[in-house]
Amino acid sequence: MNYDVIIDGHPCRVEIAHADPVRKDGRWRCTVDGRTLMIDALLVRPNVLSLIIGGVSYEVKRERSASETHLWIDSSRYGTEVRDPRSLHSRRAASNDAGGTRKIVAPMPGKVVRVLVKEHDAVEAGQGVVVVEAMKMQNELKSPKQGIVQKVVTAEGASVNAGDVLLVIE
Repeated sequence: MNYDVIIDGHPCRVEIAHADPVRKDGRWRCTVDGRTLMIDALLVRPNVLSLIIGGVSYEVKRERSASETHLWIDSSRYGTEVRDPRSLHSRRAASNDAGGTRKIVAPMPGKVVRVLVKEHDAVEAGQGVVVVEAMKMQNELKSPKQGIVQKVVTAEGASVNAGDVLLVIE
């Protein structure tokens, strides 16, 4: 299994495999940026691992909030982000981190109820930018990145089809 991991802002590539693929006994071969370690791992309770690396024991606790994940290794806390390059969610998140122009498109046919921004407004990632009503449900579409609204292509009251461009953010 390969993962892209960011620990306190420092990216690294992690590869994890069973040390013995036949027995699968809790021993793992872990390669971090080309350096291989043998690890004994045991899930002690949910979100808590006991690791032995090179004869030294570590307790690793995962702490999740709505927006962040932290790992406690013994008494030290680290901000973490893990991306599995095979997952669709991770590929989308990585593409949203990229610079460049991003288009906000209608996810389904509907009617534009509100446009929450104007051209040349600054927006933050996750900020609501337009509300589309479909099947009597209002859906607030959010900016995928921090940037400037370059163009508002739609207007309140407009009917839209799935895939229609509503805004352009640069």
